[in-house]
Amino acid sequence: ASRESWSWREDDFSKARKSLERKPLSIERTKGSEILFGIAPCSLALSQSRRDLFRLFLKENSGSRRRVMSEFVLQAMARGVPVHHVKRRELDALCRGQVHQGVCLEATPLRFKSLEEAEKPDLGDEESPNRQLIWLVLEQIQDPMNLGALLRSAYFLGVDRVVTSQRNSCPLTPTVSKASSGAMEVFDVYSTDDLCGFLKAKTAEGWEVVGTVSQPEDVENVPVISCLEFQWNKPVIIVIGSEGDGLSLETQLLCHRMLAIPPGRALHPGIESLNVSVATGILLHSICSQKLKHGD
Repeated sequence: ASRESWSWREDDFSKARKSLERKPLSIERTKGSEILFGIAPCSLALSQSRRDLFRLFLKENSGSRRRVMSEFVLQAMARGVPVHHVKRRELDALCRGQVHQGVCLEATPLRFKSLEEAEKPDLGDEESPNRQLIWLVLEQIQDPMNLGALLRSAYFLGVDRVVTSQRNSCPLTPTVSKASSGAMEVFDVYSTDDLCGFLKAKTAEGWEVVGTVSQPEDVENVPVISCLEFQWNKPVIIVIGSEGDGLSLETQLLCHRMLAIPPGRALHPGIESLNVSVATGILLHSICSQKLKHGD
């Protein structure tokens, strides 16, 4: 009888443990907050003071990452952010199974900035005639992984400003921040609800508007050149179109030139284009490297 009783208790304990493993601790979120995840986004969000920060969640027994976690604790203490050491499954639940690297941060979301609030403070410096400015404009980029990769490349390669169309564009989510490797936390991103009006206004100010295209024969009435041949001597806006459709016809017709990336071989039908973030990285490197040669 005692053997049966022990076996029942052991079985019961095993079921209870499995039940606990299935149900992670429920962490009540602060209203209006979101969960950032990953080492770079969380560390940069802690250091930048651009968000309101509520709680930092770190994985218990972080092993090889112990030193990184200690630095997070110091960062959080400096900002007065409470630190909670939790199990991995709780972190998984907080960020819905994304790759968190043992770190989640509860914070207010980042918003796009409006162009109206952006133009005034640095106008004098930006309009100096010998300054080579490059802005990246994104029309209806919807995939957060692509948006994050675009921001990472733009930040790395020296783009001065990124502007997105408000309509049909991905918001600045934690997934975007992770895909940008935290660049979103340090790089302002602007938004406009009148992309065509914005491009016309910049043209009137003397900027060159340059579009991008994967198939040169797709464009009417706008000259198409290889990105390797492109040269610039005034402020330039590079306009990137959506993942599926590219630039809208309305936007294409506001471009002074279109850039294409020459392929390195005869392409098989069906794989004739690049991912939007990869293509943009190639174009930006080609254009920004001229900026470096000329000096600022």
